[in-house]
Amino acid sequence: MITPDAYAGSRFLAAGPCDAARVVLFGVPMDFTASFRPGSRFGPQAIRQASVVLETYSPALDGDLMDVTFCDAGDLALPFGNVPQAVQAIESYADGVHRAGRIPFALGGEHLISLPLVRAAHRRFPDLAVIHIDAHADLRTDYEGEVLSHATPFRLIAEHIGPRNVYSFAIRSGTAEEFRYARKALNFFPFALEAPLKEVADALRGRPVYVSIDIDVLDPAFAPGTGTPEPEGLSPQELFSAVRRLAASGVTLVGADVVEVAPAYDPSGRTAVVAAKLVRELLIGFFAAPRAAR
Repeated sequence: MITPDAYAGSRFLAAGPCDAARVVLFGVPMDFTASFRPGSRFGPQAIRQASVVLETYSPALDGDLMDVTFCDAGDLALPFGNVPQAVQAIESYADGVHRAGRIPFALGGEHLISLPLVRAAHRRFPDLAVIHIDAHADLRTDYEGEVLSHATPFRLIAEHIGPRNVYSFAIRSGTAEEFRYARKALNFFPFALEAPLKEVADALRGRPVYVSIDIDVLDPAFAPGTGTPEPEGLSPQELFSAVRRLAASGVTLVGADVVEVAPAYDPSGRTAVVAAKLVRELLIGFFAAPRAAR
């Protein structure tokens, strides 16, 4: 049985027992380095609670969440305010999931959580590639003097796994230095998602891939409940279309996260609903049993 240290609240739609799960969904309620608006620590529970509005069946994928062997293991208990210890705790938990032969899928929480999750995946899969879908580059060397920040994870990830193994899409915000570094070192596709993602997915077919999606890649009109909203974003249709195409491409998903949902800034709850549907589509698209096998 794979269980984190703490659990409270509802579980994600159709989640089953962890002892037989191929995918382990878990919350990482951390927003210790939030630079503008805190509150993404409440994202995991908001996503779970919003998931009940969804059907288990996805018409776009012609697949059903009931055909995915996944569990919701609850939320990690993190040492409040201690960023290095929290990062280590996240990595240790993800290591355990990988060692058990399962696939970790995290609900954030701030985007710094991707760093320990990718480190754990890379330890098991040395040829790992990372697909990063976001409004922000997250490539600073530090933020306000702090190296561990939600503004730095993909610089640290690039240094850890090699910058040519990082594929960043739809970025529309960052410093001049971040954009220079990204264009020189990464596979960098600013302001665009579906077309370049299709090309990349073809090239990555069969390779282990970690996918990280920041909800602020969407325009704030569609997802206002986030800590650092950035205008001129994607529509949900664009994001879902790209994710479904990626799932159909033959890429091997070995880890994922959906991060930066901050429900306090969205009284309508639509940000959490979009995030919950995104989780559902990722689970069905990558892990549902083929229809012929049902």
